[in-house]
Amino acid sequence: MRGLSIFRGLSALSGTSLSTCLESATRGLSTASDLKSALKDKIPEQQERLKALKKGYGKKELGAVTLDMAIGGMRGIPGMLWETSLLDPEEGIRFRGFSIPELQEKLPAAIPDGEPLPEGLLWLLLTGDVPTKEQAASVTDELRSRSVLPDYLKKVLAGLPQDTHPMTQLSIAILALQPNSQFAAAYSKGINKLNYWEPVLEDSIDIIAKLPAVAALIYRNTYKAGNVIESDSKLDWAANLSHMMGYDDQGAQELMRLYQTIHTDHEGGNVSAHATHLVGSALSDPYFSLSAGMNGLAGPLHGLANQEVLGWLFQVQKELGDDPSADEVKDFANKTLKSGKVVPGYGHAVLRKTDPRYSCQVLSDPLLLAPALCMPALCC
Repeated sequence: MRGLSIFRGLSALSGTSLSTCLESATRGLSTASDLKSALKDKIPEQQERLKALKKGYGKKELGAVTLDMAIGGMRGIPGMLWETSLLDPEEGIRFRGFSIPELQEKLPAAIPDGEPLPEGLLWLLLTGDVPTKEQAASVTDELRSRSVLPDYLKKVLAGLPQDTHPMTQLSIAILALQPNSQFAAAYSKGINKLNYWEPVLEDSIDIIAKLPAVAALIYRNTYKAGNVIESDSKLDWAANLSHMMGYDDQGAQELMRLYQTIHTDHEGGNVSAHATHLVGSALSDPYFSLSAGMNGLAGPLHGLANQEVLGWLFQVQKELGDDPSADEVKDFANKTLKSGKVVPGYGHAVLRKTDPRYSCQVLSDPLLLAPALCMPALCC
């Protein structure tokens, strides 16, 4: 399901007036010093904007639906308004209209001419505005202030079997934090639905703040015999994740900043994003919703595909070496297919060119360069 197809369909049907209404979401620059204040300035306007869209264009048809679309998992059915990112078949992902190279140029960085800070992209996604260095720093400070894990969570993860998959651990960890939900508490006390966004934001920021410590703890428990590395309060969100995993050189921290930035959003119709929003539509709090999304991400046709690709490339490397010919790779791929298995892939099925999330990374490891060697053989 292509999330932004509804955006395009509405624009085409209604002309300039609706296009102007839709584009107003990303106009203007916020002068607020913190993220919540910036959103508080914008959300009433957006609430009215969505009411106006529904009132003025609620009966507009977005296109025909075929049986193939329904059987194929709603592929190609316009089904949501999704403005934070757009997946173009030819150029890949854009975030609020910006390509990855443009984000590298425009977003604040931790070092001169460095990779963008994910905190800056979080501001951009939520507000539609490119943040200043000070605004991105305020997000870093906010996340840092909420990053400490409760002791009981560490015991929960330590009590799991040693071979528990990291994604299982991540889903469990998010659910284990759910008793701290501010939305659940506010809803039980009674809250005006126009104000839902505030405790939802608080929960979401709390979760995001704790994710580096959660992910690093899972990594160290699973692969480093439980030798945990404590947080460094001087580091930004992504660099601290790199540090807690055990990688302290500047190159590793820069790669982590880039990697987290380019994976923040990928349209709303993918399995994990859609599952998160679907569960959230029942007013389940962000902890329940995100855990559901992570369970979807764990599938081999979604996020686990990265692991599946690495496993397949290990097999290629083991049998064919570091520099196989195109014919050798093609024969190996055909052997995989004839065995009744699939050749797993990075990226997105919609893309017709190399995923820019791969292209933007400077790679030197033979295993990570292998997709470039395989592509000519697999695409011919």
